Amino acid sequence: MPEKMQGMGAIPGVGIGYIMKAGQALDGYLAAYQPGTVEEELEKLDSAVAEVADILEKSVEQMRAVGHDEQANIMEAHLFLAQDPMLTDGMTDKVQEMGNAPAAILASAAESAKIFQSMDDEYLRERAADVLDVSKRIAGKILGIKEPEVGDRMVILCGYEVEPSVIASVPDDKIAGVIMGQGSTTCHAVIIAKSRAIPTVVGMEHRLDAIPEGAFVIIDGHTGDIFVDPDEETIKEYEAKLAKQRADEERYAALKDLPAVTKDGVEVQLAANIGSPNDAENAAKYGNKGVGLFRSEFVFMGREDIPSEEMQFESYKKAVEACNGELCVIRTMDIGGDKPLPYLNIPHEDNPFLGYRAIRISLNRRDLFMPQLKAILRAGVYGRAAIMAPMIVSVDEILRLRSFVREAMQELEDEGKEYSKTVQLGIMVETPAAAVMTPIFAKYVDFFSIGTNDLVQYTLSVDRVNPNVGYLYNHFHPAVLQLIQRTIKSASDRGIWSGMCGEMASDPYAAVILMAMGISELSMSAPSIPRVKEMLRSVTYEEAQKHLAKVMEMETGEQVLKYLHEALTH
Repeated sequence: MPEKMQGMGAIPGVGIGYIMKAGQALDGYLAAYQPGTVEEELEKLDSAVAEVADILEKSVEQMRAVGHDEQANIMEAHLFLAQDPMLTDGMTDKVQEMGNAPAAILASAAESAKIFQSMDDEYLRERAADVLDVSKRIAGKILGIKEPEVGDRMVILCGYEVEPSVIASVPDDKIAGVIMGQGSTTCHAVIIAKSRAIPTVVGMEHRLDAIPEGAFVIIDGHTGDIFVDPDEETIKEYEAKLAKQRADEERYAALKDLPAVTKDGVEVQLAANIGSPNDAENAAKYGNKGVGLFRSEFVFMGREDIPSEEMQFESYKKAVEACNGELCVIRTMDIGGDKPLPYLNIPHEDNPFLGYRAIRISLNRRDLFMPQLKAILRAGVYGRAAIMAPMIVSVDEILRLRSFVREAMQELEDEGKEYSKTVQLGIMVETPAAAVMTPIFAKYVDFFSIGTNDLVQYTLSVDRVNPNVGYLYNHFHPAVLQLIQRTIKSASDRGIWSGMCGEMASDPYAAVILMAMGISELSMSAPSIPRVKEMLRSVTYEEAQKHLAKVMEMETGEQVLKYLHEALTH
């Protein structure tokens, strides 16, 4: 009997295939396991860690060889975890305490994961899954569990928490989709699926138990629909959608080297958001023009001390070079009470998103900020670099920021190091205060980049990952549009450029009205670039102006969304 289930669409697209259960429980294996002496268990731990590290290292090499850089980066992070003394030392202590290697590994991992899960920052909360994934693989080696075998059929991976390593291990020509019980869209499993454009549905909770192993299933990653054992009519309908999806992909590929220009010649720069230099190289296959947001905090994470100027320089230099002469905008470290790096010694805060974070830390920690600024200035020699400061809310902060940059230049001068004197200095506009102040801020900076993720949350007082209020989160809310338009106009009036690096930038419908407002650049996850480019190339500036005029008279975000979808769907 065919059954329709409803989840939450995380990555759009149609997937048709057979269910392969992932996230295998180890309870039965653990119950049957017979431990040896403590010394023998410790030897098993060391051997399993080495074996898993070897598998991960080979996996990273294979992924890089076929251009799957984002997956490679995530698996490389797993490799670092597998070799991280903080993790393995904890496992060793637990083995000595419990005398059972696989049980001790999982217990130690659970303790480490609990620390991550208690953090306010969503990204760091999701790193708990990485700790559990790596630890489960190590325990699995001792328990004799084999890596999953796909076979000849197209598979849809299904599990409450599908391990990133499992998704990464399934070849492109065998994976049709992913269904997950948990509801996060920022976990590494979803990030890997997104980098490969694998249709994904999340938020199924324990309803997954009703989907049997080997069942024939269709998923719609846009609507969140799941059809278990669909009837012939549904199969035909979705096979047609899948054919259209493949035709769209071919059309997008043909757009790669074309500019994002309207029919009447107005161009918008489409750049990529990245977390590592390798991401910049990978973005090129989608036709990006530079990098609009390099999240430099990833250079600071997973370490026990502040990364040196030299280490940061090498990372930024690689990203700048990968931009091939286009601008690479490097955001200064966006770390705070919600991302408690051990070496920063930041005390716990009840409300870290309004607390000691981002530029507020940088301006008070010369030991932290100066090496970063110097590294960016040096990287600017190898292309075009820009410094972008997050969470600016006052002129005083901008003036202090400029003072720091001058000091960094002077130090480099004194040290005889080569650096760029033309590195642009800009700020993120991500609070209502910053947006309101943009006519004044524009006098002191070279550009604005609108961070809509925070701007929407702060403007509407909505935590978008809170299911009780998430429905209120809407980047088309009139209050948000007013602040965005004010920011773009302030930049234009002062002769500086404006960009956007939040999720709104990847919305093709939003791109049309942002272009009409006069935005210079949109920066987004690289796979989103072709869709936005196609939309911009399908309209004229004059048409977009008419749409903008109507939109700015509307009273709700829902009205705006409905109008744009009706007016711009071709």
